[in-house]
This record gives sequence, structure tokens and C-alpha cells, in this order.
Amino acid sequence: MSDNDGKKTLGVRGGPRSGNVKQSFSHGRTKNVVVETKRKRVVLPKQGGAAAGGAASKGVAGGDPSKRPAGISDAEMERRLKALQAAKAREEDEAKKRAEEEKAREEERQRRREEQEAKEREEREREEALKAKAEEDERKRRESEEAAAAAAAAPPVEDTGGRSGGPKQAPPARKQDKDKPERQSRGKGREDGRRSGKLTLNQALSGGEGGRQKSLAAMKRKQERARQKAMGGNEPREKIVRDVQLPETIVVSELANRMAERVGDVVKALMQNGLMVTQNETIDADTAELIIEEFGHKVVRVSDADVEDVIDTIEDKPEDLEPRPPVITIMGHVDHGKTSLLDAIRDAKVVAGEAGGITQHIGAYQVKTDGGSVLTFLDTPGHAAFTSMRARGAQVTDIVVLVVAADDAVMPQTIEAINHAKAAGVPMIVAINKIDKPEANPDKVRTDLLQHEVIVEAMSGDVQDVEVSATTGQGLDELLEAIALQAEILELKANPNRAAEGAVIEAQLDIGRGPVATVLVQKGTLRQGDIFVVGEQYGKVRALISDTGDRVNEAGPSVPVEVLGLNGTPEAGDVLNVVKSEAQAREIAEYREKAAKDKRAAAGAATTLDQLLAKAKEDESVAELPILVKADVQGSAEAIVQAMEKIGNDEVRVRVLHSGVGAITESDIGLAEASGAPVLGFNVRANAPARNSANQKGVEIRYYSVIYDLVDDVKAAASGLLGAEIRENFIGYAQIKEVFKVTGVGKVAGCLVTEGVARRSAGVRLLRDDVVIHEGTLKTLKRFKDEVSEVQSGQECGMAFENYDDIRPGDVIEIFEREEVERKLD
Repeated sequence: MSDNDGKKTLGVRGGPRSGNVKQSFSHGRTKNVVVETKRKRVVLPKQGGAAAGGAASKGVAGGDPSKRPAGISDAEMERRLKALQAAKAREEDEAKKRAEEEKAREEERQRRREEQEAKEREEREREEALKAKAEEDERKRRESEEAAAAAAAAPPVEDTGGRSGGPKQAPPARKQDKDKPERQSRGKGREDGRRSGKLTLNQALSGGEGGRQKSLAAMKRKQERARQKAMGGNEPREKIVRDVQLPETIVVSELANRMAERVGDVVKALMQNGLMVTQNETIDADTAELIIEEFGHKVVRVSDADVEDVIDTIEDKPEDLEPRPPVITIMGHVDHGKTSLLDAIRDAKVVAGEAGGITQHIGAYQVKTDGGSVLTFLDTPGHAAFTSMRARGAQVTDIVVLVVAADDAVMPQTIEAINHAKAAGVPMIVAINKIDKPEANPDKVRTDLLQHEVIVEAMSGDVQDVEVSATTGQGLDELLEAIALQAEILELKANPNRAAEGAVIEAQLDIGRGPVATVLVQKGTLRQGDIFVVGEQYGKVRALISDTGDRVNEAGPSVPVEVLGLNGTPEAGDVLNVVKSEAQAREIAEYREKAAKDKRAAAGAATTLDQLLAKAKEDESVAELPILVKADVQGSAEAIVQAMEKIGNDEVRVRVLHSGVGAITESDIGLAEASGAPVLGFNVRANAPARNSANQKGVEIRYYSVIYDLVDDVKAAASGLLGAEIRENFIGYAQIKEVFKVTGVGKVAGCLVTEGVARRSAGVRLLRDDVVIHEGTLKTLKRFKDEVSEVQSGQECGMAFENYDDIRPGDVIEIFEREEVERKLD
């Protein structure tokens, strides 16, 4: 390196063709490039570092303007140098790719060679194995022939007496004879199917010996047979006689399973008896009994209904009974203050959440009094549509509190509640509510109750009566005292240490929690994890929710709880029973579902020709209004269906296509569209897909929160199906005085209106000797020469009938008008 005039010069000496390259720098920037070769010295103009280096390395003299073609600028020269470098890079990449492809092809050829060698090696091993097997077979054959020849040529052993001092000794055994038993044992072991030697690749690939292993049970059976054979006990085992439960029908495989026999043997026995069946077919009980007796077992005939025998129906012992809280049901007429009275007792506001202030469901609550006693209250709705719900309330109750408003006295639903209480055989306490109102008259209530054989203590009877006010709280303590006294007299007891049994007060389909049932436990204790069956549903208690909304682990007698874990929504009023296993619960639920389905089918089926004709005639003559009902709880749905059944007469009726619990879904919309029916939702709404589907298909969805409105709307819609009633109003009489013939008109009667008025738009009847001979309309009505619309009494007129000319003097014309009157259902 040298320093010349403040410039740094870097000299690079290359090969014989590259010459010397000197690159000058001035203050960090390249000024020019000097290339020296053996032939010439070239000075290139200022270039970029890479381009200049590339040109220098190639020995290109394009930088010299004298040697460069005309018109080539520095930029063009630099571009060409870069293109040259790019071409070189592409060549290097292509060479690298070709090398990689060649390497991959070489690896593929190597792999194929190895596979081919492996196949050839396997083939040689297979041939060697076959050759070894053939040699072994040949050796065994020769040994067996030599052994047979030696046995035939050996002389018998003779006793020579005392010359040799004893019997003649046998010749020593040869080594070959010593090895023979061992070889035979080895051969025998192979014949028994035991694996000899190691598992080879040939055996594994060919699927021969060792491809299928025996199961553990087969090995155990083989060892047991070998042990019995060694002990000399090869005699057959004693036949085990079983009691086989036989229902009305049974599947062949299930029959074999209950007898512990092979399915093939059972099918064979059936074929021998003339029945060509498979293991999945069903046979009747008589045929199955023959097969069971043929196999030597005993038959135990059972019915499908016997599945319910697993439910514990044992009576509790007196020493196991413990006191339990009483169950009190609040009954009475609509708006007599039942829920408000219960609110005052339990210090809650249940009615605030009810639509229109009406209780739509059965509520179950527990209240602890100041005296420390626990009371369970059932609040039943008072509307007439909920008759069955009140009936279920009376069935599970111990005491009935009949609420009667002092300003309203006894009403129809009050009478109905009295009848339910009497039918249930439970004591009654009369609570005369709204005593704080100025118009209250409790004596009238007591007097009205006498008509229904309810005699209160104030009138020398045995029924307790308490004057209360839910608003001011007057008389509540006396009411609770009366309830406690009545409960003490009843001496209510139950056994908490047994399988739980209870009644479903209400059931609903809750979003997020699934089917939920409000259960009042009557016997035993219901615990979390219990398996139960309730009506046609079953399940396992996943959670228990108390009336206050808290989760509890168990619920004893007279305790109302919400039960989660059902597989479906039960009917309100169904009985809940705890069973031992889920299989039993499922079997009982399936039997009940099948029985209910058969019962419904039998009730709706016509069995005789007369019934078919009557049903067809009835269907033709009766107009139907189809509807779909979806409610929030099962009790409301059932009550709505019962109310719908009461709507109608001989000409029109309401038909509930489907009723269910939960939100309105797309399947409901599809059913409604196919049947041309509206969908009525009671305290439920349609989900988004159902709303879209209803808009597209034109299905009407109506929402209700009070049952009165729903019943009134359906009744009005059903009334529209009734044909209008036609009424006739007689408006006048006219007597024919003379008959005239008019050209172009025909016969015209000259008449005198004797009564009322004659109108051209009215209908007429022709009476001859008070017998109707024609009924029709007027073609013309004239007064003198003018066409008029009506003629008053005492005036003469001319009348001509439409398409009728047989008129005579003395005939009487009766004039009448028809009007249509709309009919309504009662």
C-alpha cells in the first residue's frame, strides 16, 4: 500500500488473465479503477463497488471510452455487468438443483436396491425354512421306519433259570434311542399348537404360526382341561338348573343369555322345532317355554308390568316414623287474596312477579313460625282452568286453608275448592280475608258456607274459621295457631331413613338447566346423586334447590325442592320414586312410556265399522280450529289444553295439535305450517330461527301472559268458524185480485197489499189454500205504470214472479226478508 498525494491505493494481484487491479479511494468515495494486464492498462470510470469489482475480476475493458462501443453510457455498462452477474448466479443455482436431483435419484436407487435385497433375503429364508421342514419330515420318517424295524427284529427276552444267576440283561440303549423320546416330545409339543423357537419375519409376514394368539380365557380353559385329565376327572360337569324369567315376548339372544347357554344351541333347538329364526328375532312366551324345558331349566313367567316391582312399597314400621312438618294448601276463588295472604305470612312478594296479579303456577314454600314450627305451604291458582292443578294440590296436602273474601262471599271456584278438599279427605280451615274493607261481611260468608255443608265453629260446627287481613296483618297469628293446632291433632309422621318418594308439584324446561321439577318429598330423604324414576321420565339428582334458591344436599319429608337432572319434563302430579340403578329406572320409564302410548292409541282408534263410519261422519260435519300451545311449565300447558277441550259445540271444536314446555322452535313452526294452525305461546317466546321461519312461511305467533286472554281469543276464533244463522222476518202479505197477460213480461198479478209492506228486493212465497206452492223472488213490482221499490199496506200493485207463471186469482203472496246473524260460542 502506498500514499500518493493524499490518496490511498489498494493493489490486488490476480491470476495471469486478471492482471493487477488498483482501486483508489478519496475521502471514502471511489473515484476510478485502474486495471493493469500484461497487454494493456485500462482505466475504468467511477463505478459502484460490486460492479467495478465484477468488471475487474473478469478483465473487462469496457470502461475505456475508446474501446467501448459508441453510445454506451456508464449506466448501461453498469446494467450489463449486473445482468452478467445475475446470469452467473442463475447458472450456479441450476447446477445446485441438478446436483440435488441427482442425489435424490441416487438415494431412490439405493432404497430400491435395499428393498430388492430384502425381498431376495426373505425368499431365501422362506426356501431354507421349507427345505429344513422337508428334511425334518424325512428324518422323522426314517426314524419311525428304523424304530419299527428294530422292534420287529428284536428277539424276546427268555429266562435261563439259574445258569446266569438271574434274568438276561437287556442290551444297552443306543444314543439315538435315548434322544428319540425327547424328539417325540418336541414334535408332540409342536402338534399341540405351541410356538417353538422365535418368531421370524417370514412367519409374521406370511400370517402362519404366531399370526393369531389365543385369548387368556382359552388358555385358562385349556389348562383346566389338562388338569382334570391329569387327575382322571374327565367326567362331564353337573348341569346347573336356572330359574329363567320369561316375559310375553323375548329375543332369542336374550333367552340364551338368561339360560347361560350358547346362542347357536338355542337357534339349533328352535330349528329342530320348526322355527327358522336368528338370534335377533323375537319369539313368544309359549315357544320360549318349550325351549327352556328342553334345556332342563325352570320357567318363571313374568309380565312387563313386573318391572315396577323394584319400587319399594314396604310399609314403614311405627318405631321408624318421625314427626314431619304439615303441608298446607291455600285454595279459593280468583282475586280473593290467596297469594297476598301467603305473602304476608312468608313476608315475600310473589304476586309482584305474576302477570296481571294472577298466580299461574303452583308455588311451594316453607315458613318458620315464631313458635319454631315449620310449615310447608302450597299456593294453587284459583282460575277455573287450573282445576286439575288444584286437585293435585289437594292430593298431597294435609290441611286446606280455604280463603274467602269477606266482601265477595262464596264464588264458583270456592265451591270447587270445597269439593276437592272433601274428596281428598283432609281437614279444612276457613280464612275470611279482606276483613279490613268497609264492605266486609264475614257473617254472610259463614252463612253461604252452610249451603255447602261447611259449618264453622262460630256457628257450632267443627271447621275452624279465622278473620284475617293480608294487607294489615290482622289475624295472621291466629291463623298460624289454628294450623299448628290442626297439625298437632293429625300427628303427622314419616320415615326419613328410606328411599325417597314424592309428588311433582310443577315441572318446566329451563334454558341452561334443562328439565326442572318442583317435588314435594312425602317419604324418605331425597339426596344428591340418587337415581329416580318419575312418570315416564327418569334421571339422577344433579342438584337440589330449596324454595329460597339455595343449593341443598338432601330434602326430607314435607320439604319442597327443585330437582335437576331429569332426561325429560315430567307431568305435574307424577310420583317420584328412588330406585337402585339407572338400568332399573330406564326400564320402568320405557315401560310406562310404551303403556301410555298404547293407551292413547287405543283411545283414539276406531275398532268397528260403525265406529269408523261415525268418526268419518263426525269429522266431515264438525269444523276444527287447529292450534299449537307452548307454555313455560307443564301445569300451565295442561290447563290450557283442558280449557281448549271445553271450547266448541256440535259444529265447531278446537283441536290442540301439540302442546309442550319451552320456547317455540322451528319444528313447531313447521308443524303449524303443515296444519295451517297458529302458535300460541304462554309466557314463552320464539327463538330467532323460529321467528325467521314464521315470517317466511306466514305462520302466526301470538304471545300471552294471562290465560283469560288466550281462552277468549281462541273462543272468538272458533266462533268465526260457525255458520251465520239465517233469520226470516215477515214484512207483508198481498192478495191476488186479477191475473193479466202482458206481452214480453208474461203473467202479471194485480194485487192488494193487505198487511205490512211489499218490497221488490224481498223474497216471496205463493200460498194457495195456505199451502206454499212456490218460493222465489219478484221480477217486477209496479204501482200503476211506474216501477217502484216498495208498496205500502192498503195499496194496489202489479207483481210478476221470476221464472214462474202459475198464478191464480185468490192466491196469497207472502213477503219476507232474510238476515244473517253471527253466532258466538257460549
